[in-house]
Amino acid sequence: MNGDHAKQTTVINDKPENIKGSLSMDAYHDKAHFWGRLTLWSVIALTLILPLYLSFGLGLHPGWSVILSAFTAYAGVIAVVWFLEPVMYFPILGVSGTYISFLNGNIGNMCLPAAASAQHAVGAEPGTIKGELTATLGIGAASLVNKIILIPIILGGSVVISIIPENIQSVFPLILPAIFGAVLAQFALKRPIFGVVALTIGLIINLTALPLYLKSLFCIVLTVFICLQLEKRKERKQAS
Repeated sequence: MNGDHAKQTTVINDKPENIKGSLSMDAYHDKAHFWGRLTLWSVIALTLILPLYLSFGLGLHPGWSVILSAFTAYAGVIAVVWFLEPVMYFPILGVSGTYISFLNGNIGNMCLPAAASAQHAVGAEPGTIKGELTATLGIGAASLVNKIILIPIILGGSVVISIIPENIQSVFPLILPAIFGAVLAQFALKRPIFGVVALTIGLIINLTALPLYLKSLFCIVLTVFICLQLEKRKERKQAS
């Protein structure tokens, strides 16, 4: 009887605590939404000020066709991520962690691992109050360390680049293709046929007269489609 009474008392005592915690998190989320939206919209405005000033203040507008082509090419590659990332990352990041991560960037390679590592270190489950607060602190610490290291490197790198001879600077435009080539080789070693398909399609598409943004889009879509068909064909052979 006494045990049942103690159990009942514990349950009754837990209710106000749960309600209080829920109300506290509601207030916390309200502030997170307020400051998160304020900072994100502020950054968007600041990001647009410079190109608008260059375009209409200094008369350096490149033309809407160039802007639209560049945007379409970029969106054709990355637009799906705009919708998938917030949904995929939210359970781990939480409300405040999502705002900080999308404001800071480097979500997949910094913010998300920092949040997951912090939660694992303290034994917090994603989707809980403890998990959200832990993720926010982990992301905040990672972002702070990132900025402390990154700013001196950027400033120092600018100085180093300014004293590099022009004949060496002329190879800088080749860095990005070299990176893409290294990434292609890395994945092609696992599935050589995929690398052959990607290179073949890329060469064929680039020989056509398609606009640049359509070339990128067709290369990605055709490569993925053909590789999927090859995998399905391989599975059917193994099944038979």
